[in-house]
Amino acid sequence: MPTPAIISIVDDDDDVRLSLGSLLRSYGYTIQLFDSAEHFLCSELMGVTDCLISDIQMPGMSGLNMCEHLIAQGVQIPVIFMTASAEPAPRLAAQRLGAAGYLTKPFDEQPLVACIQAALNSGRSEA
Repeated sequence: MPTPAIISIVDDDDDVRLSLGSLLRSYGYTIQLFDSAEHFLCSELMGVTDCLISDIQMPGMSGLNMCEHLIAQGVQIPVIFMTASAEPAPRLAAQRLGAAGYLTKPFDEQPLVACIQAALNSGRSEA
């Protein structure tokens, strides 16, 4: 039996973080929750996360800055960004960083699951 993929969720909004965690656990994923980019980057789970779902706008380090930090460290994790903003600049920045997905809140379950499946199918490697 294959080991479930580890999905890390980074969002400062408790309700969003907990509801996404609960939803994705129901799909059989192993879920790790973080309330900030800094907490994720300091965790030992950065090296074993198969897919990262992150809010873009958070106090402290943004999701985009976190992704830049991962790239600078040579860590390649498929990242799915989510945001409540309809502004085009964050989407363009996420694309430049190679985002595996980009969802505008609120979003339905199926686009999220499709993004995760595509991200996991793309593989994960560390440089």
